[in-house]
Amino acid sequence: MSVLAETQRRGAACVWCQTRLTIETAVDLGERTGPANVKTFPRGCPDCVRAAALHTYGAHADTCEQCVDDPSLCETRRALRRLALEVHP
Repeated sequence: MSVLAETQRRGAACVWCQTRLTIETAVDLGERTGPANVKTFPRGCPDCVRAAALHTYGAHADTCEQCVDDPSLCETRRALRRLALEVHP
């Protein structure tokens, strides 16, 4: 992953496309601890968060034992689907 700009680390810009974010447009990705224990507050725009959730949802089943056995019981799969639907622009 590339190094984030200051605006991305503090949540003022999307971590993927660097679009400027507002309280109304931002999707909070949760506080993180970066290199040297620096706190970051990443956020994304709805389009990028949805695209990332859908991409991860599609790739998830290939590496998840629960999805191989019974995908309807996989919490991660359900959470990714919910996220993609919730942030639909």
